[in-house]
Amino acid sequence: MFDATPLARLYARWRLGRMNALDPAKAQAAQLQRLLRRACLTRFGRDHGFADIRSPEAFQRAVPLRSYDAFWESYWKDSFPTLTDATWPGSVSFLAESSGTTSGKTKFLPISEEMVASNKRATLTMVALHFANKPDSRMLGGKSFMLGGSVAMTKRDGVPCGDLSGIAASRVPAWAKPYYYPPPELAEIADWEEKTTALAEDSVKQDIRALGGTTSWLLLYFDKLRKLHDKPDGKLTDFYPNLDMVVYGGVAFEPYRARFSEYVEGTGVDLREVYPASEGFLAIADRGVGEGLRLLLDNGLFYEFVPLEELEAENPTRHWIATAETGVNYAVVLSSCAGVWSYILGDTVRFVDLDPPRLLVTGRTSYYLSAFGEHVIAEEMEKAAAAAADAAGAQLVDFSVTALYPNAESPRGRHLWFIEFTKPVEQEPMKRAAEAIDATLSEINLDYRAHRAGGFGMDPPLLQQVPPGGFARWMRSRGKLGGQNKAPRVMTDPKLVESLREMSQETASS
Repeated sequence: MFDATPLARLYARWRLGRMNALDPAKAQAAQLQRLLRRACLTRFGRDHGFADIRSPEAFQRAVPLRSYDAFWESYWKDSFPTLTDATWPGSVSFLAESSGTTSGKTKFLPISEEMVASNKRATLTMVALHFANKPDSRMLGGKSFMLGGSVAMTKRDGVPCGDLSGIAASRVPAWAKPYYYPPPELAEIADWEEKTTALAEDSVKQDIRALGGTTSWLLLYFDKLRKLHDKPDGKLTDFYPNLDMVVYGGVAFEPYRARFSEYVEGTGVDLREVYPASEGFLAIADRGVGEGLRLLLDNGLFYEFVPLEELEAENPTRHWIATAETGVNYAVVLSSCAGVWSYILGDTVRFVDLDPPRLLVTGRTSYYLSAFGEHVIAEEMEKAAAAAADAAGAQLVDFSVTALYPNAESPRGRHLWFIEFTKPVEQEPMKRAAEAIDATLSEINLDYRAHRAGGFGMDPPLLQQVPPGGFARWMRSRGKLGGQNKAPRVMTDPKLVESLREMSQETASS
């Protein structure tokens, strides 16, 4: 196998030099103008006067914020599945299937040829950032292992549809296939348990140099490696001796940091967080873990940022990179080279730097718990969950939160946390975990503290332990196990809450 390391080092120097030379505001304004010119003759472009827009501010005046449902009803439904000249010129090359983590509703998102190219450039940029931080890397001397959903594709009137990992796999060029893992016969396995077992058996025979996937599912896979190969304390390099990098994303990393350390500490493996979505590849870590992800400014995407508390307002404040501030929790709004325009992505972020722009992904707009005016965001829940694990002396697997509203028996509301650790936790440590959640949220969230003061507005949180394996069984029962699927951090549907409660009890008694 040809070792592309020397070429990667040259590309890394070129790409980093180009990124460092960018003026953030000028780069984003230029991206927007390219997108507008390209789409000015589409139905959306004509409806919104793209030909006459000359600035980000004019664009914001002309194009209102829209959700997926609004795009579907107004522009995509009538021309589905090709979406010909609806919001992007020509017909789409693919449709990425993406299900909402709370609603379960399947979304079909357009993937154009330009978006395929954008995602490839982002992947190369990730490799460049890895080499910039680890110049002696030999990552490209072996295979890169993507732990994703099934790559099997279906067609709707000739348009290929499927998981984003399947779309990426279908466009791997011939020269790159020797570097890519898993092979089609394993990648196409739909059942997650069957697939990960097969991968855990076969992959250890391969020269795996890089490994990537959703943070929480990677940990489940790592656990399977240990169990299948009877190495209860094995590091990742015990299974993949030449492993050089682990790429993760999709959920906040902090609650899982301790468990990742268990697998990579002392191995020299580079951990690199990424921020990809079906709508576009937004950012990549260019520094250490937890120091922020660098926003990709020149890759076919234009970003807007709306303060989370204003998202539902009639006229919310709409920032772009020239006006964004550090320390503010923003909802991300995206316009792209696949034809979404001022599209509410559903993620929340907070900038830690502005030149170059670096951000932390703080959660989802739907992961916002304020049943009693407490205004708890996903990032705060993640910190509270991590504190609970520390207090219980256990390692976190997953968690979800819901509100219990006042009733005749309990005149004050409270939060109910479903929380799973790697091993069962006794009553006293669970009590400490509940106290840690309460103390952490009271410390970092003034509204929560006010509602908890003197027990006036809210009772302390209630914890229900999900036995080991419970979340995985629950996700499987909903057809959401593995791939890009993630357990909902906040549940508002009583049926969803009851199903998790029942699954927890079934798992505990089995």
